[in-house]
Amino acid sequence: MDMDDDRRLARARTFDEIAELYDHVRPYYREELFDDLFDYAGIAPSAARILEIGPGPGRATEPLARRGAEIVGIELGANLARIARDKLSRFQRVRIVNANFETWEPDGLFDIVFAATAWHWIDPKRRYALAGRALRPGGVLAFAQGTHAFPPDVDPFFLQIQDAYLKIGLPWPGPWPPPPPEEMRDSCAEIAASGLFEDVQAIRSLWTAEYDADSHVALMSTASDHRLLEESKREYLFSEMRRLIAARPGRRITKHELMVLHLARKR
Repeated sequence: MDMDDDRRLARARTFDEIAELYDHVRPYYREELFDDLFDYAGIAPSAARILEIGPGPGRATEPLARRGAEIVGIELGANLARIARDKLSRFQRVRIVNANFETWEPDGLFDIVFAATAWHWIDPKRRYALAGRALRPGGVLAFAQGTHAFPPDVDPFFLQIQDAYLKIGLPWPGPWPPPPPEEMRDSCAEIAASGLFEDVQAIRSLWTAEYDADSHVALMSTASDHRLLEESKREYLFSEMRRLIAARPGRRITKHELMVLHLARKR
């Protein structure tokens, strides 16, 4: 379900307020994501002109740049754009533009329009048309959607902490308990319904990451819905996270992450 425009924009802007923390704690994207992208596109990375929507501090931009692609990144946040420029300055074929993708005018056509977990911040009524106008005929739209997954062996911590989320009025955004990773909804039908793209695919990847209390709280401090909580509610939630993790063997938790890469070709 898409959020209303005001809340979507408010949440999207929270990342720039904590740009340094975001850059410090958010992980890089797995190389398999880019392997799948270029396998589908059928184009060598060094020959690809890519428009990246919402590069943030460059977590996906840098792996793409290392593969030799030409990249124009459109980043809404001035602080995030500055960090990305500094980190990517050694790549001569990368340009970071501090602008709103929804009002930015493309400077030519691109082989690939790509968004790594930023697609849902773009106006759902316009995002496919905006991407389509920036693509050459036959060009590729690619966007990744990451989510916390709940397979049968999910760490019990993530079931226990839901009581704290309910207490502060921040319930799980969907049915509870969530469906298994293979049944999580993708956006293929939405892409097809736009009428602008064909050969629509979704590639799913599931992996795990370990966190101690400090690293998990730091990561959740960069989540937009957590950033917009009242301070007292946020502090209570984080204290409950620390309490539950402290009671775990080794004081660590294991989180399952699901990444769904959507791929489609412009008609």
